[in-house]
Amino acid sequence: MAHSIFAPDYVAEPYWWQAFRPHNGSTDPLPQVADAVVVGGGYAGICCATELAAGGRDVAVLDAGPLGGGASSRSGGQVTGGVNIQKKANQAMAGNRSPEAQRLLERRLSDASASYRWLKEVITGDGIDCDYVQNGRLTALWAADHFAAWKARLPQLNSLTDSDAVMLTRDELAAELGTTAYHGAAFIRNAGHLNPSAFYGGLLRRAMAQGVRGWGGVQVTAVKRTTDGFTVQTPRGEIRCGQVVLALNGSSGQLDAELARSVVPVTSHMIATEPLPEGLAREIIRNDRAVSESRRVVNHYRLSGDGQRLVFGGRARFTPTSEETTARLLHQMMVQRYPRLAGVKITHSWGGDVSMTLDYMPHIGGREGLHWVFGCNGSGVTMMSWLGHMLGRKLREGVNEPVCAFDGQPLPRHALYYGNPWFMFALGSYYQMLDAMDHRRSKPEQGTR
Repeated sequence: MAHSIFAPDYVAEPYWWQAFRPHNGSTDPLPQVADAVVVGGGYAGICCATELAAGGRDVAVLDAGPLGGGASSRSGGQVTGGVNIQKKANQAMAGNRSPEAQRLLERRLSDASASYRWLKEVITGDGIDCDYVQNGRLTALWAADHFAAWKARLPQLNSLTDSDAVMLTRDELAAELGTTAYHGAAFIRNAGHLNPSAFYGGLLRRAMAQGVRGWGGVQVTAVKRTTDGFTVQTPRGEIRCGQVVLALNGSSGQLDAELARSVVPVTSHMIATEPLPEGLAREIIRNDRAVSESRRVVNHYRLSGDGQRLVFGGRARFTPTSEETTARLLHQMMVQRYPRLAGVKITHSWGGDVSMTLDYMPHIGGREGLHWVFGCNGSGVTMMSWLGHMLGRKLREGVNEPVCAFDGQPLPRHALYYGNPWFMFALGSYYQMLDAMDHRRSKPEQGTR
């Protein structure tokens, strides 16, 4: 590459794929008949299919790309149990303090905490080798006034989840991060990070052990309702089935226009550095924590599983552009926080869609045999895996009542939104401007300690 920030072995693909590379799964012809078809082979789809197959169902999973090749192998791999849900659930309440709204909030936080416990049980119980560590997460405070706001959140967070969160002053944060760019942090002790692609690979093997069959590279073009179920149409043939699950996260619009009005796909980007000089990685993040910032347009980062690289992510652009361009932008952001990394080169860059809903909450639901699970809202590793599991369990057991606080809730829509996020450039640029103003107003001391 001509630009000096790129290493000679630079590739535009996720660093995580070195541990597990998504693939197309079965090479067999598609079945003509199945009990259930799951459209979307990411975390949610594969976990839903696993539960259905455990109940004796014949399940086919179809994905337009390689199995796990979407968001499930492209995230930052940070895992918590309620931190993001707390913020977004309070936003969704929009000042509604009725007893019913408060009970829903409490249930959402309790269920988010349960999702993280479930994830850890699956990793341990199924022996999934995915570099999982529970070293905690730092929410680094981008502006001085964020400290009081986060401190006010902790009593609710700690009482309703297992987060075990405490506040760190700016001086206390110096023992954690090698930068003075922040104004303290919220330290979520019950949190961690993992290799998201290796975790997916473990979930896929778990599903196959239950008899799930999966086909990547198969685009579902239509789902047609019939007198006794559905016909799932693809260029490789049709499958007749009794149930369909849409586990497409941010791309359900091609098959269900109404769902498309409730979800906004937002592209996030990531880079991985070359192996850092001995000692430098631990100077940047001293105790192998995951780090996420308190910005509106979030940046997040952590060390790789071997502790040698910095993996840095965020929303670099709100319009389509090349991987090389987003890599340069993220490199600039990384160096702004850690000037000692100015000469470090990039070996990997990639992007992927985050599914945002209009109420900031994930959803599972269904109508007349057609079911869905979508809306990771930045918590995909934990929440989408668990919600796929919960939906599969619900269908397996034939339960009609909601199985969790994210089941059966109304899907908010906007009169001017039909699935095309035409407003993201203006909205994202506005949020970036507000973040910059907050940071300048706080006048942090830049550089490293």
